[in-house]
Amino acid sequence: MRLLFLSPALLLLASGAARAEDAAPSVALTGLDGQQASITLEQLDALPRVTISVEQHGTVHAFEGALLGDVLAKVGVPRGKAIHGAELADVVIVEARDGYKVALDLAGTDAATRTDRAILADRMDGAPLDAEKGPFQLVVEGDLRPARAARMVSSIRVERVERCADQLFSRSSKTRLRSTPQR
Repeated sequence: MRLLFLSPALLLLASGAARAEDAAPSVALTGLDGQQASITLEQLDALPRVTISVEQHGTVHAFEGALLGDVLAKVGVPRGKAIHGAELADVVIVEARDGYKVALDLAGTDAATRTDRAILADRMDGAPLDAEKGPFQLVVEGDLRPARAARMVSSIRVERVERCADQLFSRSSKTRLRSTPQR
């Protein structure tokens, strides 16, 4: 009889553990052609790690994580010499859980284009990011102020500027914009 009561309890514990595993913190990723993936803390830790020091609000912090280009490779985003022509009009849109959004040009995040790096960080000053900042934070090296240091990152997507403009403006509003006299 006891075995019958233990079995449902064990099943509940096992299903709870599976739900906790499914709920592991992650960032949703979307590539140019709609490819989708996500990255967890464990997967981020498996990528090549970099540390950058940046000043935020008068204090220098050392952030650790992976280059944004390495993260976006999971959804087929071009890197290095593959960023040319049309790819120069690609933007990276980073969204946080609190609704904060940051846009970066793809070429500007690539190590083959510029020396300042953009990383998806999971550690600051040697410790995991706290709940207020993390578990994931975008950090952009070389910024004079941390406006693009989006904390609590929940999603990262890459879009072509032309597609963004098509979504923002309807055909009639484009016509109105073109017919507006220049000042």
